[in-house]
Formats: sequence, C-alpha cells, structure tokens
Amino acid sequence: MSTQRKLTTASGIPYYHHEDTQSAGERGPLLLQDFILHEKMAHFNRERIPERIVHAKGSAAYGTFTVTHDITRFTKAKLFQEIGKETRVMLRMSTVGGEKGSADTERDPRGFALKFYTEDGNWDLVGNNTPIFFIKDPKKFSDFIHTQKRDPYTNCKSATNVWDFFSLNPESLHQVMFLMSDRGTPHGYRHMHGFGSHTFSMINSDNKRVFVKFHFKTQQGIRNFTAAEADQMRATDPDFAQRDLLNAIDSGNFPKWTMMIQVMTEEQSKTHKFNPFDLTKTWSQKDYPLIEVGTLELNANPQNYFAEVEQAAFAPAHIVDGIGFSPDKMLQGRILSYPDAQRYRLGANYEQIPVNRCPFMVNNYQRDGQMRVDGNGGAAPNYFPNSFDDIKPDESYIRPAEPVETPVADWYDRNGPNDNDHYTQPGIFFREVLSDEDKKRLINTIVGAMAGIDGPKRNLIINRQLCHFFRADIQLGMGIANGLGINVDEIMPKQHTA
Repeated sequence: MSTQRKLTTASGIPYYHHEDTQSAGERGPLLLQDFILHEKMAHFNRERIPERIVHAKGSAAYGTFTVTHDITRFTKAKLFQEIGKETRVMLRMSTVGGEKGSADTERDPRGFALKFYTEDGNWDLVGNNTPIFFIKDPKKFSDFIHTQKRDPYTNCKSATNVWDFFSLNPESLHQVMFLMSDRGTPHGYRHMHGFGSHTFSMINSDNKRVFVKFHFKTQQGIRNFTAAEADQMRATDPDFAQRDLLNAIDSGNFPKWTMMIQVMTEEQSKTHKFNPFDLTKTWSQKDYPLIEVGTLELNANPQNYFAEVEQAAFAPAHIVDGIGFSPDKMLQGRILSYPDAQRYRLGANYEQIPVNRCPFMVNNYQRDGQMRVDGNGGAAPNYFPNSFDDIKPDESYIRPAEPVETPVADWYDRNGPNDNDHYTQPGIFFREVLSDEDKKRLINTIVGAMAGIDGPKRNLIINRQLCHFFRADIQLGMGIANGLGINVDEIMPKQHTA
C-alpha cells in the first residue's frame, strides 16, 4: 500500500487540480465554482497578520532557565524555589521602530521579551537591551513612536520629528545617549545585555514585598558595531542578527545570559533621592548591588517562523505568584496596552496558539471568540459559581494588599526637583562609562543624526536639544555644537562657555 500523502484542502478534501483553474472551455472565462482557487487565494490574501506596531522585526529561540542561586528570601515564585530547577523559556529579541523589512543593524533599542512556561502559568518579562527608556509616562508613548515611524506627509522617516520630540522631552536624554553610543547598534542579539527595564516586585512566602529590577548579562561578552560597520552590514546582510542567532544555535553554540536582580525594600523606596519607579533612571549598583539568580540558555530554534515567532505574544500583565507590579507609570500603562495589542493582532484567543499556550493547567470560563480551537469548554458550564464542575479559586494564591500612598487622584506632571533631574545620569554615563574613543563616536553619531533636521524650525530644534546636552556635560555639548558648526556664544549663557 502506498504511503504517499494526498494533497487536500484545509478541510481535508483530496483534490488533483492544484495548478490549473476550471474554465468554460479551453480559453473561456474561469468558473466561480472552482473552490480550490478561492481557498488558495483567500488564504494567501490573509497570510500576513497585522505586523506589530513596535518591535515588528525580531528573532526568537527556545531554551531553559536554570536557577543557580537561592532568592527564596525575596520570592515564592515556583520557578525560583530550588537550585538547579529548569524552566522552559522563549526569548524574542527585536528592533523597535522599524518595519518587518527593516535592517537588523538599524540604530534602535532592542526588545528583550522572555516567556517562562511555569507550572503557575506563563510569566512574560518584557523589556529591552537598555535599563531605561525615552519617556516615563505612558500617555506619551504613541506620540513618541509616531516620531520614529513615517511622516504622514512625506511617508519617510524624519530626523526633524525625532529631534523635535527629544528636544521637547528632556527626560529622553538618558536613553538618547545610550542610543547614539555604540550600544545603539549591537553586534547581533547574542552580544547584548537584556533588562526587565521596569521596576517590578517580588513577594515571598511571608507576603513581604520588595521591589526589583531584572538584568540579563550576556556571557558572550558585549560587542557592538560602530556606526560605519552597522551601515555596511545593513547593505551586506540586513538580516544579520536573525542569521547569526539561528546559525549559532544550529551549530550547538548556545548563547547564554546570567540573570541578576537589584533589590530595594519598600522602606528604601520611600526615602530614595529620586522616584525609583521612573523608567528614565537607573538604580545605582553600588547602593543596590546585583544579586545572581540563574542562567538563561537558548538551545532550540523554532521550526516555523510564522507559527512560533510572528504569533508569539508577550504581555507584562502576565505575572505569576511571587512576582508583582510596582508604581512604575510606564509599566502600569503596558499592563493594559500589551494584551490589547495582542488581541487586535491575533484575536481574543491568542493564548491558545501553541507558542503562547501554557503547557500546564488552564481552567476558566472564557468562551467563544474568533479562532477558538480548544473545544470551547465542551458541554461544561460557562459561568461561575455553578453546581456542576469542581473548579474553585485557590486561597493560597491570594495576593497581599498593596499600600496606596494617597487617596487623592490627580495628574502628577509637577514632580520634585530630583524627579525632574534629567541630566545627572546622562552626564555620568558620558564621563564615567564611555571611553575617550566611545565619546568621540557618540558625538559624531549625534552630529550625523542631527544634521538631518530640516525645515523652518531647524535652528530652534537644534538649539533646544543642544541645551540638554550642555546641561548633561559641557564637553559633550561643545563637541556636538562644533560638529554642527554652531556658534555657542550666540545660543548659550556665558557660564556654559566659560
């Protein structure tokens, strides 16, 4: 008996005429009744789901997270409860602002989104390759992203729009410095750090809460492209990061990262010199040292990019017992927006897609909706409470109450002087983190980027942004001004040029 598989329609109907359409006579018009043509074209027309608004182009791989150090004093999360315990993970890394066809070496932050498949459900830790971000209030997010996308009039990227927004939002300066340094063009995905970026919380078995920041230090070593190298690779291989990650894993050269955390108590958060939940600032590692947790290893490539990478859905709202949120405003905004974006792209039942499905127990009363594929609960009741099934809430998962500092609701855009200090940390980054050669390349990259500003507001935007650079560091401001051919005496107070 032949074991050859038959060609069928999506409904399993075998057919023969896959390459020729039924017609009225040899040369006549095509017939509406040829349902094979309809099925092929209808599916083809729908092969592209809406691309992600941000992080559209990315790569992903599966792997394991292994606990190497005991942090049970901070958290009761099951994946951390035993040294040596392994948890399956998926990590997706991506550029932020470009479309799916953009180059991997564009100057851009890189997404670093982890899905932990734990016995208490899927935990999504969705961050970037930088510990900070451009803004600290979620209401600004769509406006910021619009400046990174195409201009509504020209349909081209606009340096004018980008720097106009940066210059009007000095809180962006810290991330701008990271972006314009060589860190803005990492050498693929294997040679960059990852961060949860936001402030999260951990709850231990005594229901005591601490605030944490997650760090993933690459064990491959940091490696970046210079601006010239990134431009060259963009022309040579726009899919460099994808190919590099894929080939490394296929060859058995599994990339690894060390997970570490910073910990701040609730008491420390109340007296910290600036708002510790501000996403545009970092915590000092001298005051809050890194604590090692475990090893993340990527060791398996997805077998189908669309099914497992394009349909992978991450949301900071997905936290497990022992992990919690914080008053981080940007995190609070993402709790709503990310699941909403996934439902728009993939449908209300996106968590039934295999790459997103929890491999352990899932019991709820959600029913119906587009692309329901799991039996829809069968004949079981679709309401709670009921007298027919044995699904009950488990009291051991009650989350402890979180204190609210004030009963007054307001729009807090007037923070204290330290919260509005957008210059100290960027200045420290420039003076203490970058080498002399790094500083030169940073200045040259900024000059090149700002040279693209045009239009009647060009001088206004450049001068406004220069003021921010001068406030961070005099040498930085002077270097950029000189590179742009700006006479500093005409735009800056005398003390800046003294």
